[in-house]
Amino acid sequence: MGRGKVELKRIENPTNRQVTFSKRRNGLLKKAFELSVLCDAEVALLIFSPSGKAYQFSSHDMNRTITRYKIEVGITKSDEQGITSMEVWRNEIEELRRTVEALEARENHFAGENLCGLGMKELKQLERHLRVGVERIRSKKMKLHELEEASTSSIILESDATRPVLLAPIIRESQDRVKWVYSGQWVGSGPTNWLCCLCGA
Repeated sequence: MGRGKVELKRIENPTNRQVTFSKRRNGLLKKAFELSVLCDAEVALLIFSPSGKAYQFSSHDMNRTITRYKIEVGITKSDEQGITSMEVWRNEIEELRRTVEALEARENHFAGENLCGLGMKELKQLERHLRVGVERIRSKKMKLHELEEASTSSIILESDATRPVLLAPIIRESQDRVKWVYSGQWVGSGPTNWLCCLCGA
């Protein structure tokens, strides 16, 4: 049986209010993270508890997102828009630089380089990724090998099937020569064939 509808009003009991705040806060932060990953959205979330403690989540740089929001809604003054736009681009460049550095470090790790800064957990995770990658490569190689073998077998079968047709004229000519040798007659047409038979051509 499902739960009844919760009445939205302030929770009077301080303990219950704090417990509800913690649960709802975590759920809201989780939903913000999922939205940023699933939909590639730029998300910034700020939460202040009743005691004044701040909680935040940002898929990108928080200051950049706030500055972008101010520009979108027109909060920033016109004489400051150029400066804030430069700040947005500067933050964007800095974030891209960090992303490139992280990807380069990851590539080096997959190559077995610069592993001194990794702990046991990171090394095990890297080993697991490499093992999965090797298994996928081997599976792909096996499939390609099977396709090559099947293609080679098809070519051989096709060659065997057409070989009797190609050899038929040669076989008939050899039979005609054998008849001529044993019967003393040339089963050909014209003197040219008779001379070829005498020469063994």
